[in-house]
Amino acid sequence: MVALAPDVILASGSSILAPLLRATRTVPIVFTIVADPVVAGFVDSLAQPGGNATGFTTFEYSLSGKWLELLKEIAPGVTRAAVLRDSAIVGGIGQFAVIQSVAPSVGMDVRPVNVRDPNEFERAVTAFARASNGGLIVTGSALTTVHRNRIITLAAQHRLPTVYPSRLFATSGGLISYGPNFVDQHRQAAGYVDRILKGEKPADLPVQAPTKYQLVINLKTAKALGLELPATVLARADEVIE
Repeated sequence: MVALAPDVILASGSSILAPLLRATRTVPIVFTIVADPVVAGFVDSLAQPGGNATGFTTFEYSLSGKWLELLKEIAPGVTRAAVLRDSAIVGGIGQFAVIQSVAPSVGMDVRPVNVRDPNEFERAVTAFARASNGGLIVTGSALTTVHRNRIITLAAQHRLPTVYPSRLFATSGGLISYGPNFVDQHRQAAGYVDRILKGEKPADLPVQAPTKYQLVINLKTAKALGLELPATVLARADEVIE
């Protein structure tokens, strides 16, 4: 791709951005859905990226704590949560750290489950579900997205209330999701591509955090789990799937 000498490249996700930056430090790159571009070394800072890449982050880490709070709100009896995360990426480590820090305040015991090996995480969740009062939190990563149908099926089999990181999970049958609007993020990325094509440099365009978040509830899944969701949660929902 770099050999074609494009005017600009759009890269979605850290797994795409990292090899592109190894291949070129001159071709302008606009990225989307990247968890922590500073810690990952993709940019110098959010305000002044400094290199040939800029774009849009997936979320601020504080969002991860809200997933745990939301799980407790929709299923007050839950006292244990397995957190599915990709431990090989910066985002997986950061998200779990925030969830872990919030856990004492909501009276929750949390434990990480690595999603690198599908068979391994299936065994881990099955073992976790043998005890009562359990729920799941699925963090944001390429791997959790790729394995979403397997994860959603697993949660249904073990009747585990589960909070997911984006709308795609709820529309695929997951119970509830809270996360950024990725469609909106790509619309904004188109604006950055336009500005670069008109002569601006990525180094001068700040990396932006999401501005729109969506709470999506799948009522069909809630009924299957025997959960009656609080009216306060339903009232906050941006979308309810029936």
